[in-house]
Amino acid sequence: MDYQYRNAAKDFLELASEQRLDILFHLLEEKSKLSKMAKTIGSTVQEVHRNFERLTSAGLVEKDKDGNFTVTQYGRVICTQIPSMIFLSKHKNYFQTNDFGDLPLKFIERIGSLSTGVYVKGFAKVLEHWKKIYKNAKYYIYEIHSEVPIDLIDPLLKKAKNDKVNIHYILSENAIVPKGRKKTLNKHGFTELLESGVIERRMTPSVQTIVVLNEKDACVSFPTKDGEADISQLFYSDNPRFHEWCLDYFRYFWYESGPFQESKLKEE
Repeated sequence: MDYQYRNAAKDFLELASEQRLDILFHLLEEKSKLSKMAKTIGSTVQEVHRNFERLTSAGLVEKDKDGNFTVTQYGRVICTQIPSMIFLSKHKNYFQTNDFGDLPLKFIERIGSLSTGVYVKGFAKVLEHWKKIYKNAKYYIYEIHSEVPIDLIDPLLKKAKNDKVNIHYILSENAIVPKGRKKTLNKHGFTELLESGVIERRMTPSVQTIVVLNEKDACVSFPTKDGEADISQLFYSDNPRFHEWCLDYFRYFWYESGPFQESKLKEE
């Protein structure tokens, strides 16, 4: 037996309780006495006492001189890892058909930041959320796409032309664009928007993970297990940590991408 896992296994055992997790995350917000916590989570004093004892023994919780329980520094660090398990376990069925593809490890390690995301399924609903992000944008729209649905071009360019919202987007070199795209672009003065810097674009060999965000709302879609971008499902949230993850990923991908090459696009 490899004893390097012994301590971790013990801590996993202490965390394997819905009530103990509930206690931990309530204590992260504010310290609490035993009776108050029991009332807060709707449990008996005896049951909460038993779980406080277990959390204290594990070094996750401690009691101060005033009788208040609080999370230890070790407990606080452990709690930063729990949202990843929450996100993955909540969407276990999704990850039967999808995975993280070529997502860099540093973003997988932060995947718990997406735990507040609402799961959205179906192309029509996905399109609604993309349009919602466009509509709510006041300063910018950033996106990484594998293809360009015709329904997105008009509202995106209107935000750039009428509201002066900055648009930065990345397309894959094998992106499929709809017929009539150039006509729509010309109608909205796309060339002038590019020249003025209101719109900036880049290109990358392939896109697996899709993100669309404004300064507040964000969404992300992970690829299917065969590495194909999936525009039929996404996770959406206006939570700051969720947004920060998407923004960081966009910025990372932006600087990894190259100049835009119109000649590589294919119309269908």
